[in-house]
Amino acid sequence: MNTLQKALQEYLSMRRALGFQLLDAGPALSDFVSFLKRRRTSHITIRLALEWAQKPGAQPARWAHRLGFVRGFARYRSATDPRTEIPPWRLLPFRSKRARPYLYTDDEVRMLLKASLGLSPNNPLRKWTYHGLLGLLAVSGLRLSEVLSLRLSDVDLQNAVLTVRGTKFGKCRLVPLHGSTRRVLSMYKSRRDQYLKGQPTSDFFFVTKRGTRLDKNNVRGTFHALSRQIGLRGECDSHGPRLHDFRHRFAIQTLLRWYRSGDDVERRLPVLSTYLGHVRPDDTYWYLTACPELMGQAVERLERRWRTPK
Repeated sequence: MNTLQKALQEYLSMRRALGFQLLDAGPALSDFVSFLKRRRTSHITIRLALEWAQKPGAQPARWAHRLGFVRGFARYRSATDPRTEIPPWRLLPFRSKRARPYLYTDDEVRMLLKASLGLSPNNPLRKWTYHGLLGLLAVSGLRLSEVLSLRLSDVDLQNAVLTVRGTKFGKCRLVPLHGSTRRVLSMYKSRRDQYLKGQPTSDFFFVTKRGTRLDKNNVRGTFHALSRQIGLRGECDSHGPRLHDFRHRFAIQTLLRWYRSGDDVERRLPVLSTYLGHVRPDDTYWYLTACPELMGQAVERLERRWRTPK
């Protein structure tokens, strides 16, 4: 019989081969196996899984995640070690609350883009970087991490297509660009190349004045400052509209457009899932309940179907 350590390596290799990165689960499960070794046991028990999962000082959500890591490994291990106990789902239950998306108006998007052009008068590249970055987020449905990971070779301005590589599970996808978006990105690239001419630079598309990749936290900080400047956030607000809400706006506007035009939304929803890079269709279906107007459109269509004589 394989040792727990060997079984864990086989389990992690199998999951990674399927595309899972396991950035949290890998180290956590290694720690769990070491914990079992210190407890002088060679198999997984529910009691020890609970003891390990309930890390002192951690929040209940973290406890649930840690036990979930063990649950997956235990299911795998049970095929070769019948002594393995699989923690049931009812233990340490936790349901995360998804933040309700903020639906930017067209005027708010325009104000953000206008405010971005007032950034750093002594750094002419910075304003155009944020103007292009925020504009792309507003119209593409991309995640911030995906936009920041774009390289020059990923931005095909001739054919108006982005190759998005920085996605979940290591997959890539193609995202078409509207003509107006292509023009804005083309102008940014020209300014970028002119400003950085003769300097050693990275090949990321959106860069700092030194030609290096933008830092995600700095981007968020700049966005928060712009949001306060135009009144989207109060001066002392710690919460408010997020960059990720641009993605929600894109998805909800797409669904609303389909409903209003009479399209078969259920048939077209997988297309939106693919475009957004969702791993699970449930992540896309969530938008149907996240927006009251979308719910109203769905209910209205359902009522029309009921009223239609067969």
